[in-house]
Amino acid sequence: MAKYLAQVIVLGGQVVARAFAKAVRQEVAASQAAARRSGGGQKGQKTAATDSIMGMTLQEAQQVLNISPELDPEQVQKNYDHLFGVNEKSKGGSFYIQSKVVRAKERIDKEIKNREEIKQRKKITASDDASNTSKTSES
Repeated sequence: MAKYLAQVIVLGGQVVARAFAKAVRQEVAASQAAARRSGGGQKGQKTAATDSIMGMTLQEAQQVLNISPELDPEQVQKNYDHLFGVNEKSKGGSFYIQSKVVRAKERIDKEIKNREEIKQRKKITASDDASNTSKTSES
């Protein structure tokens, strides 16, 4: 009897170990695919980090709010207001969908902020480069 019990335990352990190993391989592959989709480099790292923190990808947020990749803030707000209002609990809406709408808006707002920060850094870098060039030509 003990022999059969030990065999069952060993076989169960092997099944769990294989399933765990497979899950880890899938997670690594998914992470690598996400890094490739987000563009790589500094921008890709920032996008991947934001996706991880916010719990929603930019593409998913765009689908939820039904907006284009240009991320027009006025269109985002308009679609958010409409979808949030339609899904009011008092109007028979879904709290779950309303939560998704809020999370989607938060994710898109974060992306808009990230893009503005990148533009500011580029402007600062360009102005520094221009001032360095003018100092060099004066010498």
